[in-house]
Amino acid sequence: MFGLGKKEKKEPVVNVAPGELSAAIKEALGKVQDPDMQRELAALGSVREVNATAEKVTVALELHSHQPPHRAELETSVRETIAQYAPNAEVALTVTASIRAAGGGAWNKQGVTGVRNVILVGSGKGGVGKSTVASNIAVALAQDGAKVGLLDADIYGPSIPMMFGLAGNVRVSSKDGKTMEPLDRHGLKLMSIGFLTDPDTPMVWRGPMVANACMQLFKDVGWAPLDYLIVDLPPGTGDIQLSLSQQIAVAGAVLVSTPQDVAVADVRRAQAMFEKVGIGTLGLVENMSFFVCDGCNKRHEIFDSKGEKNATRLGVPYLGGLPLETPVRQGGDEGTPVVLRNPSSAAARAFVEIARTVALHVARAAVDSPREEPPPPPGQNPLLRVMG
Repeated sequence: MFGLGKKEKKEPVVNVAPGELSAAIKEALGKVQDPDMQRELAALGSVREVNATAEKVTVALELHSHQPPHRAELETSVRETIAQYAPNAEVALTVTASIRAAGGGAWNKQGVTGVRNVILVGSGKGGVGKSTVASNIAVALAQDGAKVGLLDADIYGPSIPMMFGLAGNVRVSSKDGKTMEPLDRHGLKLMSIGFLTDPDTPMVWRGPMVANACMQLFKDVGWAPLDYLIVDLPPGTGDIQLSLSQQIAVAGAVLVSTPQDVAVADVRRAQAMFEKVGIGTLGLVENMSFFVCDGCNKRHEIFDSKGEKNATRLGVPYLGGLPLETPVRQGGDEGTPVVLRNPSSAAARAFVEIARTVALHVARAAVDSPREEPPPPPGQNPLLRVMG
């Protein structure tokens, strides 16, 4: 009787003929800025489909990472743009992700079959939490919907089998006698030298043997299909790092440090090595950054956290600091990374945020991927190019 339940119809801000509504909205959406990629949607090829009438508008968007930090802001901008043309329409917005490959254009490097992006996690130093960071980033990306693999490149001291509850006599198999099949755990594909050897037998190998074994874990494993292959590097800047960086197309590297100056000094050397071989740094993670007392809820920076300052000094993005929390250690010991074991913990939330930022940096690198380098002059050794 008083018009209850009736929606007041709004007039469109932009009037177009009914037959031109879909095209007009698609063109307008193409000019919307993606706040994460910092480009218009048209330039990114993100507006895949628009079907519009005055009553209903269906839009399909395709992003470059599964959960970019400002996705909600982007969706709001899209809906506001549609409302200018069809203010009374029901909006059906579908958002998917298509991961592009980054860093695959170097003349002397090959991609890993079926893998779009190889991401290195390293530090130049042992004991700073590389394996913990690599494991939890991988799990977080998989939880967001990406296809993810985790490769343990530490031949002398593999830790991924224990961190995923697969230590002992777990062995990989082969369907064709040529390609090893990675193990499945927590939605990831896993490979480690620990799945191929006796865990109690030390690997008494010289450098070339170690480097060759590591390359086999890349090239002789059925990884496909993966959006991301996270690589847990061994300490240092030796044979494995150099062989890998020369032979494998890498999307970028995540540096892991603790606040102590000695750890940061080693990270600086690792970054210098990556720069020499043409691998970009995606950012710095500071592990053991702070501790929050469960009695007073006060934050204590035990090692004098300076992650942002160190990232600035290195000229790389600061991906975030990780708290000292017992569940992180427990998850590693029990074979369930903290992102899965204690998803509401501060550490788990920090890992998820770091993983999404890493994926965003990879997406940007894929869009900005440089052209192939020309081959070196005849007779010039690529190793000399790197080390010179």
